[in-house]
Amino acid sequence: MDIKLTTQDVWMSTLFFGVAGLILLLPLAFVYRPAAFQRSAASLTVASALFWGICATAAILLAWDFYYRYIYPAWSRWLAPFDALFYGLVGLGMWWLALRLPGSPVVWFVVLGGLEGVAEHIFGIYALHILEKVPWLSGIPPLPLIVFSFFEYIVYWSLTAWLGLALFKVSQALFTPSSP
Repeated sequence: MDIKLTTQDVWMSTLFFGVAGLILLLPLAFVYRPAAFQRSAASLTVASALFWGICATAAILLAWDFYYRYIYPAWSRWLAPFDALFYGLVGLGMWWLALRLPGSPVVWFVVLGGLEGVAEHIFGIYALHILEKVPWLSGIPPLPLIVFSFFEYIVYWSLTAWLGLALFKVSQALFTPSSP
């Protein structure tokens, strides 16, 4: 596979993810009420573990030769399922912090997820040296990738929040006694 990412590709992807993030987040801000969000610690933790555990495992297994082999040892790919535990805790921490910030907690949850994505990409760029090690990323300046990561993770954490809301609603339907 001989592809080369350009800065223009990154900016176009940023625009795409920005629009997709707005489409996912705007209705979520209206349907995921603060009272429900406050009672969603378990559902958002499980949603974070499920969504990110599956995504991380699929990414590592499907994109190993394309990306991850350049930065991780071969044995590390079998640790990918443990990302579920890590991201479950990240989701729980973001839920806790989102409740302590002014405004809509679900919007804060997703924005914190975008910032978490920025932190991951900064780590990848400056600690793992992905721009030097991954051939198809060489020549890309860091800034476009860092900006892209915010909007990329807005999409991912919005999907996680939608899943968390669905799990919350299902748990409410199953475990809330109905009045006769």
